[in-house]
Amino acid sequence: MAPPKSAKNDRRNRIEEMRRAEKSRERRVRVIAITVSLVAVAGLIGFGTYIISNRSDDTTADSKAGGTTAGPVRGEKDWDAKKLTRNHVTKQVSYPMKPPVGGDHNPVWMNCNGNVYKKPIPDMNAVHSLEHGSVWVTYTDKAAASDVRKLGAKVAKTPYSLMSPYKDQSGAIMLSAWGKQLTVDGADDPRVNQFFTKYVQGPQTPEPGAACTGGRDGA
Repeated sequence: MAPPKSAKNDRRNRIEEMRRAEKSRERRVRVIAITVSLVAVAGLIGFGTYIISNRSDDTTADSKAGGTTAGPVRGEKDWDAKKLTRNHVTKQVSYPMKPPVGGDHNPVWMNCNGNVYKKPIPDMNAVHSLEHGSVWVTYTDKAAASDVRKLGAKVAKTPYSLMSPYKDQSGAIMLSAWGKQLTVDGADDPRVNQFFTKYVQGPQTPEPGAACTGGRDGA
């Protein structure tokens, strides 16, 4: 006996309802997938914009400070590296600049692994440290005690740097690297960071990667 017509209609209706429900579920899945993709793309675009904006702000800040690490730091003095001799000597050397930024030097370097010296150190050993790519921070008794403390803290956490008092220099606070020198206004002068960034193991270094430990420690 054939099933009643009403039973056939009910079965057909259920099948159609199941098909509509399946299509509706597929549409929801597609919408969710598209939404997630759009959110991810928007996030990437936003992150990229943030990075570009930050880099632009950093460049602007450096420009306002008077220079970027791409070029000379504002106010720095420069000596021709080819004219700065690099012989190891034991006889006293008379340097044309104070502090010296290169030239013949003692065979033993001054330890420059973030060393902060409280007393003056020998020029000839310090020059050897510059040859290894260190930055030498020097100061006179005219430098503010607060600046000396801040600079000492910076040097202490920076490999390939050293710091010491220097009586006869022209500025209260000076920074030296091989062939480079800068007088700054204080520890918060933005050019301090610029000089460190550019010249700690920088392109001016005659012997990059050479040791800054195992040398002379103290006057």
